[in-house]
Amino acid sequence: MDLLIDSRRQMRALVVPIFIELLLVTLMGAADTFMLAQYSDDAVAAVGVANQIITLAFLVFQIINTGTSVLCSQYLGAGKRHKMHQVTAMALLLNLISGIILSLVLSLGAPWLLRWMGLDDYLMQYGLPYMQLVGAFAFFQALHLTISASLRSDHKAIYPMLVVILVNIVNIAGNYSLIFGHWGMPALGVRGAAIATDISRGVAMFTLFGVLFFRHISVRELRLAFSAKRQELTQIMGDLLRIGLPSAGENMSYNAQQLVLTYFITSLGAASLAARVYVINATMFVYVFCICVAQAASIVIGHLVGDKHYDASYRLGWYALRIAMITTMTLSVCLAFVGGNVMSLLTDNPEIITLGATILFVDIAVEAGKCTNIYYTNVLRAVGDVNFPFYVGITIQWLVGVLLGYILGIRLGLGLVGMWCAFICDESIRGLIFIFRWRNKRWQNRSFVK
Repeated sequence: MDLLIDSRRQMRALVVPIFIELLLVTLMGAADTFMLAQYSDDAVAAVGVANQIITLAFLVFQIINTGTSVLCSQYLGAGKRHKMHQVTAMALLLNLISGIILSLVLSLGAPWLLRWMGLDDYLMQYGLPYMQLVGAFAFFQALHLTISASLRSDHKAIYPMLVVILVNIVNIAGNYSLIFGHWGMPALGVRGAAIATDISRGVAMFTLFGVLFFRHISVRELRLAFSAKRQELTQIMGDLLRIGLPSAGENMSYNAQQLVLTYFITSLGAASLAARVYVINATMFVYVFCICVAQAASIVIGHLVGDKHYDASYRLGWYALRIAMITTMTLSVCLAFVGGNVMSLLTDNPEIITLGATILFVDIAVEAGKCTNIYYTNVLRAVGDVNFPFYVGITIQWLVGVLLGYILGIRLGLGLVGMWCAFICDESIRGLIFIFRWRNKRWQNRSFVK
């Protein structure tokens, strides 16, 4: 019982800095949308499509980062700190290589990718320069996320949080000056938003490298990690991929699902497309607390599993889910009742305001299932049960989310509301499957620490 009480205390201590960090990351995206909304609703729609492609591409980094978080947590729980150094070293190397490759693909392939998403010539004038500029520096985000994952696993979530505070200040100031031409800067519109994003991500990466070397792993320790036996490093690389590939695969499936649905929504008109972007940005604030609880719980549960405390892991899992669910549903209901006011802050188009406010009420049911799915995909990965979320996700997302979304939204003519009803079915079915998985304890004895 003392172990469980101590684990709950550790989780709560992690929740606060992770929550502030994720809230500020969400705020940064919302600030971009809000500032661009003052510039043009069409720019918001085009940039929203570009960001969906970029977000999907960034999931390549999650292949390594998910493995980094799981392995670092389990090795630290088992008292093998030198192995954590090796995991971090290999993760940085792998994500540097993948980040450079992805930067070239996003920047050079932007015209083809945006055309494939259905953007017409008018919207391309906004989407293309944004995607080219942001995509060219994707490797900034790759290294930033890797260092943050390693720091959080060692109960040092305070540092990524402080860095995100700095990044928000830089990003908002950059948007204000470069989008609208304040403080003597040129008014660059969408290009200005992209440049501000690149600058803020560069600041984040360089600052976190300083934290890494002075507060987490010294240069000497990192050099020793790279000089380990080839067999050890090969095993770590294999474990990173063994954890990361199915984990990223589930998220890639979800984001690919959203891309396909966005393609459907494009046929409904610019108003539906803009309303979807505004709703997504508003609901991010609803489930951000669920994400931070899931991340905090997965770190502590990873430590417990690394030290073979399975019963404490099981009990902590239920405790954290209750906290996440209560908070998520409370925020979702509150957002629905002020939905019209929120939409009015983002646009003066009455069609978009009415549609967005309606969707926010339907979204209440979506958030219950989404909270459960976000939570259990994180926690099941933390205990080593990495394949199950992938199989469930890729099956239900496409058979229910995409197929039913097309039938209700397009074929039956229910539009955006019909698609959101399909999301309810998708998220709810997956959530119930994950609850059953945690309850039957099939995830035990899957730790990567031997």
